[in-house]
Amino acid sequence: MKIKRREIFAGSAVAVLMMTTAACGGSDNYGGKAPAVQPVGDTKQVGAGSGYGDPYGSGSGAAPAGSADKSGPAGELKVSEIQGLGSGVTDSAGITLYRFDKDTPKPAKSNCEGDCSAAWPAVAANDASVSAGIDAALLGSVERSDGTKQLTLAGWPVYRYAKDVKAGDALGEGVGGTWHVLGPGGKPAKAGKGAAAGAEKEEKEEKPAEAAKDGELTAVQNPELGTLVEDAEGKTLYRFDKDSAWPMKIGCVDACTDTWKPAKPVDKNKVSGIAPELIGKVKRPDGTEQLTIDCWPVYSFTGDKEPGDTTGHNNKGLWFAITDKGKKAKVVG
Repeated sequence: MKIKRREIFAGSAVAVLMMTTAACGGSDNYGGKAPAVQPVGDTKQVGAGSGYGDPYGSGSGAAPAGSADKSGPAGELKVSEIQGLGSGVTDSAGITLYRFDKDTPKPAKSNCEGDCSAAWPAVAANDASVSAGIDAALLGSVERSDGTKQLTLAGWPVYRYAKDVKAGDALGEGVGGTWHVLGPGGKPAKAGKGAAAGAEKEEKEEKPAEAAKDGELTAVQNPELGTLVEDAEGKTLYRFDKDSAWPMKIGCVDACTDTWKPAKPVDKNKVSGIAPELIGKVKRPDGTEQLTIDCWPVYSFTGDKEPGDTTGHNNKGLWFAITDKGKKAKVVG
């Protein structure tokens, strides 16, 4: 049953928004703790997996030729020119090194286990050093769930890709939209192409939603808050207690959106770990469209600087990371 459009009174800080169907979420609508970074030290081989499965975008289930143990130490890390990307980090043999957007650097934590670690072997932490262009102070290690230690750079766990068989290969770049060649400062190599690290950071902060244009959403497991939703850039999404789901209302307008960016609608066929029927959209007072999850308008927070950050959670007791069910994530502590 369609609901007739009502007049929205100009100047209202909270705009009541109409929906095209009464079943919000059923169709498109308008209306403990992670381990700390540890010093580089001796460790045994890490990253052994159960097989070359494909839940992380690894491609074929078969182990490629030349992919024998890639979880050994990196030796001397070097800055190498990666075709199409610019400067990237390689190991002493010239094999490209990677980072995973679903990991976290602060605190350092690897979220690549099991089949994932077969396709993306974790680099052992021992005997690592650096050449010109990489700050030795950025080296560290993190303890994995199996007790082994994995190399980190600027807090980011470091991996090789099983399908890279020779120096200079970078077949893992962009796999699943979450794997990237590691840049000298710990950021993705392509992000820093042709720009200094400071300029890169400024550009990313000015355009926080740019990478979300492909419309992908993913449910991820946060060790403290449970199952949360991230956009294609890896940014945590939030809901606002001054919004409402039914009737659909928007409480974050004007200056509020300078800090809390309305998430763009997505193709519900491009979501992972979230029921498609919960995905919808709403028309905001300015005429733009915003993503909804279980009828709740969702936002990203400009205070989150790295993929997986949740610094906006419980902000002023009004903003909460949203779960895969559209609920508020629990408040810890």
